[in-house]
Amino acid sequence: MPDTAEATRQVTVSESAAKRIAALIAMEGDADLMLRLSVSGGGCSGFQYGFTFDKSVQQDDRIFERDGVKVVIDDTSLDLLTGSEVDFVEDLVGASFQVRNPNATSSCGCGSSFSV
Repeated sequence: MPDTAEATRQVTVSESAAKRIAALIAMEGDADLMLRLSVSGGGCSGFQYGFTFDKSVQQDDRIFERDGVKVVIDDTSLDLLTGSEVDFVEDLVGASFQVRNPNATSSCGCGSSFSV
């Protein structure tokens, strides 16, 4: 029987984000790459999101998949990201990955940092 607390620790990946991740991986030419989403201290609101490519999975990582692409999140970051959606947005200002995080009580104008 799955652990219900663990089952609720989910992050979703939008269709737009999955397409953009797949395109970036194709440009890198390495199908083994995964997008790593992390949270670290800093930024103008207390915590900041980090996006990098990674080929390795650590023991405390969770993998979230959509349309064949994988997003990897370490356990500590997942505590702050549970219930979030990773999206890719293109608008007049530019294009970027965005995290819609229900745990954030506030975020900065650039959207890359938040507080809880």
